[in-house]
This record gives sequence, C-alpha cells and structure tokens, in this order.
Amino acid sequence: MPRVFITGLGFVTSIGNDAATVTRHLRELKHGFEVYPPFQKPDIPCKVVGTVKDFTTDSPDPEDWTFPTRYRIKRELLRSMAPNGLFAHCALLQAIEDARLAEADISNPDTGLYAASGGSPFLTHYHHERLNKVGVMRCSPLGIVAAIVGTLNFNLVAAFKILGASCGFSSACASSAHALGFAYDDISLGRQKRMFVIGAEDGNVDAILPFAGMRTLSLQTDPNLASRPFDVARDGFVGTGGATVLVLESEDEMARRGAKPYAEFLGWGQASDGYNVAISHPEGGGSAASMVNALRAAKVAPEEVDYVNAHATSTLIGDISEARALRSVFKNSAQRPLVSSTKALTGHGLSLAGAMEAAFCALALREGFVPGNAHLTQVDPACAGINIPRTTENRAVNIVVKNSSGFGGANVALVFKRASSVPSRAPSDADAKGATPPTSLLSADEQMALYEKELKETDWGHQPC
Repeated sequence: MPRVFITGLGFVTSIGNDAATVTRHLRELKHGFEVYPPFQKPDIPCKVVGTVKDFTTDSPDPEDWTFPTRYRIKRELLRSMAPNGLFAHCALLQAIEDARLAEADISNPDTGLYAASGGSPFLTHYHHERLNKVGVMRCSPLGIVAAIVGTLNFNLVAAFKILGASCGFSSACASSAHALGFAYDDISLGRQKRMFVIGAEDGNVDAILPFAGMRTLSLQTDPNLASRPFDVARDGFVGTGGATVLVLESEDEMARRGAKPYAEFLGWGQASDGYNVAISHPEGGGSAASMVNALRAAKVAPEEVDYVNAHATSTLIGDISEARALRSVFKNSAQRPLVSSTKALTGHGLSLAGAMEAAFCALALREGFVPGNAHLTQVDPACAGINIPRTTENRAVNIVVKNSSGFGGANVALVFKRASSVPSRAPSDADAKGATPPTSLLSADEQMALYEKELKETDWGHQPC
C-alpha cells in the first residue's frame, strides 16, 4: 500500500496565520485569547474567545470584509463564501505555496479535497431573517451555498478547480479528523495521489455562543485562566475559529516532486461511545478503542508512542473521560507518552480542531519539540496518571497520536511519524519512451481532454454496477 505523507500546511488561527508564527507560539505557549467585545453584555456569561487576527468578517456582505493584502480573491468567489470559507481559502493558498505545488498539481483527477465545518450559523440566521422580512425573491441566490454545512467544500472545490474526490464531513468536533482519516484511505488504497484536507469555522457569536446554553463554555474573564485542560479548576472551553489545511501525498508523488515532508501519516482508527448524544462516555471506552484501532492499523505498539495531542477541551467531563482512555491504552508502557492539549493556547475549534491540531503535530515532528500543557496549575486528581508536561520540551519525538472526539460519541485517533528523507524518483523507461505523463503534469485543458478521451473509450455497457 502507498505510504502517505504531509507535505504542506496552511494556517489561519488564533495563535498565528502562518506556520512560522504558529510554531513560535506553540513553543512559547503563547495563547490567542482575548476579551471578546460582542460578549461584553450582562446577559452573556462567557467573555473570552480565541480570536482570528487581521481578518474582519462581521458583515454579512463579503464586500465589507477585510483580510491581509497578500491574498487576492476575486469578488465572484467571495460572494458565495462564509467567513470560514475566507479563512480556508487563504489557508489553502498558504498550503499550496508551502508544498510547492504547480497549478497542474492542483486541478487533476488524482487530486481531491475533503473539508469540514459546521457551516455558517451567522449567515444562516441572516438569510432566514431577510427571507422573513423582505420575501424570498429579494434574497441572495448564493445564500444557501454560502451558509449551509457544505459551504466549505462547495466553494473550495469550485475555486481551485478540484477534479478528484471531494466531500464534506460532519461529525461535530471529530469532523476534520474524520476527513484526514478518509483522505489517508483514498491515498493508501491508490484512489488518489494527493488530498487537501481542510477544517474551518467562523468563530463568531453565532458559532460559539450557543454552547453557553449547554453550559460548556468557560465563564472566566481572564484570558490566562479561561482554557485549562486537565486542571482541577477548569470550567469549560473557549471557542475559536479560523482554518487549517494539510496537503497529503503518496510517497511516489512526493518523491516525483522532490518535496520535503513534515511527517508520515501511518494510519488511523475510529470508534463510537454508544452512550449519550452530547456527553463523552465516563470511562472513555470509545476514545480508547479508537486509539487501539489506530495503533493496530499503523502497526505501532503503545510503548512506541512518544506524544499524544489530546482532544481535551477543558470541560469537566470530557477531560476526565479522555484521561481514563489514555491510562487504559498506555497502562503497560514502561515510558508513558507525553500528553498535552494545545486547546489551552487556541481554544476549541469545533470542526476545525482535528485538522488544526494534526498540523500542530506535524510541526512538532519536523521541528523537534513537544508543546506543553499551558495554564496547568494543579492536575485534577481524576486526570492523574498521565504524563503532562507543563512547559515545552525541545526534543525530537518519533511517533505521535492525535485524538479527536465529537457529539454522539464519535472518536478518531490519527498516528503520525517523524519523516525520514525520501529520495526523488529517477526517470523510468516509460518516461523516456514518451508514455502518457501523470495527470498532475498536464495542463488543465490537457487533463480534461485526456479525461474526455477515456470516457469515450470506455465500454459503459459492460461495466459492473
């Protein structure tokens, strides 16, 4: 089976809008929280948000939005976007540049895109309110594709002319981790050579405030105390938005291009709690099973794992559940893996979380560090028995596990490995004889011509159904 590697990253997050800034803030444990002006009202109990800097998306009209001048996005593309679509578009441009992909590498049948977001409650509310006030014929014809859950993949697939597999994932806070897992499958099974995987959320009032009704948001007014995973005094999570993009490629495709990988993606696993629509199983059974399944798929023993980037959101029940799962999986490890939650720095990105934190793992593996668990003063006794560093450890690690969990008890675990150098592929005899080049080497027009030629030559009457 083809090996799978991470070759490009893009970030728009509360702790930075590029890989260098994000890496520095992970090392320094510098959080991205601010007292959020829209929450400073007597009837809103939560006050702190992990804010996205340098972007202004408060207006329902995209023409009013502002974003860094390095990004040039056509008006006709912006008109169908939600705020999370803007974040993701910019992060995808970064990832393409980071992976050094040519235009032909992006738009071809061997390159697909999987995305995850909760849609845009902000724009859904706006467009429904407008429909009720002024009538349906005065509503934007693009209101649906800008607002519903699939808005992210609709817009990115169209804007970047993706010809391979595409899909949107919706499993709440496990969504983009699921997207990564299924993207891995597509490459390892030979269906695709390259996949873009994106997680993104608006991170505004409409996306975050409803969680206060579930009593899951922190009520702290001090940004330095609001997100404290595994701490005995934690009182809920801090919401955030933004986008993160990972480029996954097969080993052959990476070698052909001479790309430098961040990490190897060894495998993944998933399992369900079958317990409650919103609360993690108290013993962490589903989370533990997802880790066991992932390690089995990756052919990694528990004692080989050096670091676990925990899902831990700083909620009272969830952190304990995951701690129990970790103790169960790594109970026989002579050297317990380091465990930290980077949500102490970013906040909880909901559908964004899995992709964002997987990208943090990729940075840590390539740059040689383990981010500490910020804001941890006293470990909750119920979370004792796991190895939680309070400061960043500047040392290389080899195997990393990333956990994600979502509503309904959806659990995903991803396994990554520090990448060794991968040699460039030497030209083959077929190349020398003028064989048809890979579709990723063809122009967009040539790709389409080849695709149409193959369609005409296919005997559809004799194809199995």
